[in-house]
Amino acid sequence: MKRIQSFFESQAFGVCTRLGEKLSIPTSNIRLFFIYSSFLTFGSPVLVYLMLKFIMDLRKLMRRGRSSVWDF
Repeated sequence: MKRIQSFFESQAFGVCTRLGEKLSIPTSNIRLFFIYSSFLTFGSPVLVYLMLKFIMDLRKLMRRGRSSVWDF
């Protein structure tokens, strides 16, 4: 069981961890919220999760962009 859990945690996008760090909430509580709300609302939080991941990646790309005016 621990092996499966570590696999999924290493392969996850990191959205729950990032939200937990920003909001000072334990990551496990955020993951449980996404799981329970996905069952109750037939998967719509999965779309929210994927949108948050897209925004995180976009912000990372923007930060990693050109470092100066002379980089063309």
